[in-house]
Amino acid sequence: MPASNPSGELPAIPVIECGPGFAMATLVAQEARAHALMDMATRYVPRAALRGLDAVSRRWLERHGNAHLDEIDAIARKLARPGAYFLSVNYEWGCTVAVGPSPDGRSARLLRTLDWSTPELGRNVIAANVAGAAGPFVSLTWPGYTGVLQAMAPGRFSAALNQAPMRRLGGGVFALDWAVNRARVWRMPHQTASHLLRMVMEQARDFRDARAILIREPIAAPATFSLAGLAPGDTCVIERTEDGAHVIDGKACATNHWQGLDHGAHPRGFDSPGRLAAIGCLAELDFDPAFPWLKPPVLNDVTRIAMVADAASGRLIAQGYEDARPATRTLEWSMAAAASAEA
Repeated sequence: MPASNPSGELPAIPVIECGPGFAMATLVAQEARAHALMDMATRYVPRAALRGLDAVSRRWLERHGNAHLDEIDAIARKLARPGAYFLSVNYEWGCTVAVGPSPDGRSARLLRTLDWSTPELGRNVIAANVAGAAGPFVSLTWPGYTGVLQAMAPGRFSAALNQAPMRRLGGGVFALDWAVNRARVWRMPHQTASHLLRMVMEQARDFRDARAILIREPIAAPATFSLAGLAPGDTCVIERTEDGAHVIDGKACATNHWQGLDHGAHPRGFDSPGRLAAIGCLAELDFDPAFPWLKPPVLNDVTRIAMVADAASGRLIAQGYEDARPATRTLEWSMAAAASAEA
């Protein structure tokens, strides 16, 4: 893998300075990582099947006028291999998030882990420092990925996306439920949740604006958004169906089962109720680079990223994980340090 280090020292998380077209910019800067991750993600999928999935995915994007289709087309041409379209719209992960006031009570913070079954995502995570229309933001992402899963916009807000639980639309049998839910997504004329979060990071002026957009705009499949603004009380979790929302304002946590919607759905990820209970017991959302809160079940074998973000101070810390162990050095990014480096 391109981020491996024979000396045994953990690699750093690269920070890529990007304009609005951050997906292509990160791909150009770190293409070897992109190919390594695609190799891992598609290792059990025949190329013919990937070409078929690409064709279906692109037709869906085109039929519903996806705003990023031209960008995904360019990325697919650059990669010159099947899988680019399908991986742009597919997601199967678990996440744990807490939002609440900082320990000193002066600001709002977002604490986050991302779990995903594909190995090497933690070792190859990058930070894209993006020049958005409403202001810059830092997204923890991978080269060529067009959506946003977790990000911090200095002076505006921090946000994260969790996969929602799976509806029991196939009679309660997991495999049938998965197939029926996937077919339902292909019929939905809305953008993906990760593209909606990208739009919010690019365009929302503040916490209030971001909260309204995440509640209002339809999405192709259910999801949960977590949001932390600047003031200590400006935090919320937004549980979303395609066209509805349940909002938990104030200090809140989210994993991969509903807290206020249909409780009959399948939880996602590893021990979603256990992770919610563990993260809800945290007394403080601290900026300790050792991540002392990252313990089982929040930390598990498929944890890939840990992050704490504070938009008021413009500060973010993050680390990649593999096999429940650190796979990168801790990234400590701040708006002040970035501005000083540019000067």
